[in-house]
Order: sequence, then C-alpha cells, then structure tokens
Amino acid sequence: MREACGVVGISLEDGQQGGRAAQAAPLLYYALYGLQHRGQESAGISIHDGGLLTLKGMGLVSKALPYERLSHLRGTVGIGHVRYSTTGASELLNCQPLEVSYHGGRLAIAHNGNLVNTEALRRELERRGAVFLTGTDSEIIAQLLARELRRHTPLEAIERLMGIIVGSYSLVILLDGTVYAVRDPLGIKPLCFGRVDGGYMVASESVAMDTVGGTLVDDVRPGEVVVLKDGHIERHMVCRGCPKAHCVFEYIYFARADSIIDGRLVYSVRERIGRLLAREHPVDADIVSPVPDSGITFAIGYSKESKIEYREGLMKNRYIGRTFIMPAQTTRELAVRLKMNAITENVRGQRVVLVDDSIVRGTTSRRIVDMVRGCGARAVHLRIGSPPIISPCYLGIDMPTRAELIASSPSRAEGGRGMDEICKELHADSIGYLSKRGLVEAIGIPEDELCMGCLTGVYPLEIPGERCRHAQALLSEYFSGT
Repeated sequence: MREACGVVGISLEDGQQGGRAAQAAPLLYYALYGLQHRGQESAGISIHDGGLLTLKGMGLVSKALPYERLSHLRGTVGIGHVRYSTTGASELLNCQPLEVSYHGGRLAIAHNGNLVNTEALRRELERRGAVFLTGTDSEIIAQLLARELRRHTPLEAIERLMGIIVGSYSLVILLDGTVYAVRDPLGIKPLCFGRVDGGYMVASESVAMDTVGGTLVDDVRPGEVVVLKDGHIERHMVCRGCPKAHCVFEYIYFARADSIIDGRLVYSVRERIGRLLAREHPVDADIVSPVPDSGITFAIGYSKESKIEYREGLMKNRYIGRTFIMPAQTTRELAVRLKMNAITENVRGQRVVLVDDSIVRGTTSRRIVDMVRGCGARAVHLRIGSPPIISPCYLGIDMPTRAELIASSPSRAEGGRGMDEICKELHADSIGYLSKRGLVEAIGIPEDELCMGCLTGVYPLEIPGERCRHAQALLSEYFSGT
C-alpha cells in the first residue's frame, strides 16, 4: 500500500530573522523531508513573492528540489507537496503544487486524498469549456476553485468548493500571498498546524514542524479552513455537524510513529495495538520479532504484554526501492531478499512471533515467512496489527482490487476455516489478526468516527456499487442554475 501524498504550507512575518530576511522555501524544503514517507514519486514547492514561483521534479525531495535552486524562491509564504500517485500517471506533468489561472491571477494548490465524484465533475466542467492538462483529481479541485473565485471571496469560494467535491482531501492553497489550509468535513486525511519561528505552518503530520523546530498547536478540525497570512493565523469552521471518518490506516501504517494525529501519539496507539494483539492471540514462543519498519512498535507492545523476549530477526536495507514494479517473479523474490534479510543467529532454533502491520496480497508475507523458516526457525507465528483487509480503498490509498486481496472473501475475513486457509497460503504455523473491536479500542476514537471501509466493506461516503454509512448527492444541486 502507498499513501497519496503529504502537504505543507507556511506564512512568515515579512521581517528580519537572525540578520536575514525570513524565507519560506528552506523551511518548506526541510518540512517535506519530514513528510517523505508519505510520497516518494515527486516533490514540489510554490512560493509567492509578488508573483507565483514553483519548483518541482520527480523523485525524492533531495533529487526533485536541488537545494541550491531554492535561492531563486524568495518569499515569506508558500506551500509544498510530496506525491505518490493514486490518480494520474507518475510523471512531471502531474507533480504538485498545481498552478491554475483565475480572474485575479494565478493560484497554486497541493492535495492529499482522493475524490470519489471525479468523473462526474470532470465531465461537467469539460461540458462547460474547461480544459485539463493532467489526469489528477487535484486539477479538478483547482479548476472548480478558480471558477468560484470569479464571483466570491476566497473563503466563500472554498466553502462552495467543499459543497461539491466528495471524498478525502487535505488541501493547501496559495492565493495572493495567503495560505488556505482545508480539511474535508469527515476528517479522513490528517492536517495540523503549529508555530514556527516568525510565523505559522500547516502540514499533514506534526513531524514536519518538529523537523524545522516548530511547535504543534492543534489539528485542523474536519470541515475547517485555516488561513495563514503575514505570519498570523485565522480559523473558520465552514462545515459543521458532519459525521467524522478518520482513516484508521494513518494509525496502523501511514503516519510516522512520532506524529500526533487528532490528539493521539501514533507510537502509543501502535504499542496498544501490539498489547491487545498479544491478549487476543497469545502463543507459546521464544522471541517476538517485527517485520521492519512498520511492525516494530506493534512488536514492542506484543513483547511487553506477552513477556516474550523482543529480538530482531529481520534487518531492512533502506536503500532499496520498491519491489512491486519489478517485472519478473524471480527478480521480485531477489528484490525482497535485497530489501530484507534474516538474522540467522537470532532465529535459528527459535519459535518466532513475526509481527507486521497488515497483509494485503500476502505474497511478501509468504516470502518473509519462508526466509525466517529457511534460517532454521522451529515455528513462525504471524501476528497482524490490523483486521483483515477485505475491500479496496477509494479515498486515497493505493490498494489492490478485491480479487487480489488475500482476505477478500467474507468467509476468510471472519475466521475459522478462512484463517486456516490464509495461514496455509502464507506457510505460517498460526496467524492472528487484531479484531476490529481491538483496533477501535487502541485508537481511542469511536467506531462511528472512523473510516474502516477497507476492513468492513462499509464506507463513509456514497461509492457506486458499495455500501455506505452516509449518502451524499450534491452534484446536480451545485450546478443547477449556474
């Protein structure tokens, strides 16, 4: 699985700091480093300095944004983005921030999330004369906003925008030297803000602020617009009374463990998940070992609760790229070994509890189990820090179709023979998934305020062919009479 992206925005007072004029670009650059885990395909920065200047490129932040070129981005306000594509091809044209023209000039926008009414919006906008340059839903958002700015103030235009786009979104918008940060009414994607020296910053995760020596103040509330201008901040609640649907996989996998999301330290949530996993699925074993890096905190919690020794049985090579793009099966299997290697002396003769965050297709899990067993482990017991993934995600996670998900059929998702089948397919001695009830308890947010569509098949938004908790029908109402 891959997250869509990460966003950041900053506004500094236009004055002197440490004998030099305050500059937004270096802070945005380092903040994007802090969000690199959310997207590795491309990165970009837009700065307002009387006009709009954008620097973006393919690859990691260090490659996409050569530091020596930041000196050309002079200004005290700007936005940034790291991307992994869920809509639109992985190419420079689709990199963000995106720039579009409106009646007063140009605006830049960066988006984390995924709309579910993209096709209907695109068709309607094209019918009304819009021309699209990219394949992203982010451009649809930008076009709609530019359209609304013809007749409304920025806040009014954003409120109108939020009334028509359906899906998950955390946005940072750079408009006339002001940053507007927007979180969708359900709060699916994270967004927070904090103080930095000389101003304020908004970001997908608090670690972006930590990276530049900032201080977290609060989360952007679902349905809220936060305005950063001249180093100051305003908060406007635009959509009230909507049900919340925070993405559970931010806590399970995507967010960095040292981030604070909606008032919860992700590390603490993951340690509680590990403890609950040990209570729900105890086993007689010699060591608890994580699948690095995502399984580490779960394994620590499991070890503490079970009193089984924590010992690393796998070591990750962090300089190897993604393996799923490699074409040949033998090449992919070699890539898994290049990416992760078993520590033979730690697992030989041991009964190993192997802890991971989730299982998607199961192919990598099977190879890891085989690797550990091949190094002489007496038994390998899989323990998974999420319930079985039975449905795809439509809201910003790049996830396989139902046919590719190892736990996709209802019989498999409910235990009994289904769990036996999965266990056999993964070559494990036993398998235990955290229950949905345990996950909700560990996160500490009521179930009806979480998006668990990939775990339950029931979504917080209306998606054709899927069950939903809350239907939305806004398109015809929006375009009528305009």
